[in-house]
Amino acid sequence: MAKAKYTHEEMINIMLSDSETKKAYDNLEPEFALLSARLKAGKTQEEVAKLMHTTKSVISRLENGGGKNKHSPSIETLRRYANAIGYKLSIKFVPNKLQIIR
Repeated sequence: MAKAKYTHEEMINIMLSDSETKKAYDNLEPEFALLSARLKAGKTQEEVAKLMHTTKSVISRLENGGGKNKHSPSIETLRRYANAIGYKLSIKFVPNKLQIIR
C-alpha cells in the first residue's frame, strides 16, 4: 500500500486555503456543533444516550437533524445533551455581517 502524500490535517488546510471552499465549510459549522462537542468530550453516542436515558438512535438523529433537516430539538433536549457531554448550553445571537436590521 502506498504512503499517503498528505496527512488528513494537511489536506484540510489545503482545501480551506480556497476562499469559496472555506466559506462553504464555515457555513456548515452549526451543522456539526453537537458532533464536534461530543467528540471533544471523548464520549460515544451510546454513552451519551445512557446518560440521557434514551437510545443511540435518538442521539444520532439529534446530531444529524439540525439545520435544514427535519428534526428540531427543544432547548431542554439540547441542555440535557450538553450536560451529558460535560458542557453547558449557551445560546447567543450573533449579527449577520451581511444583513443587520435597524
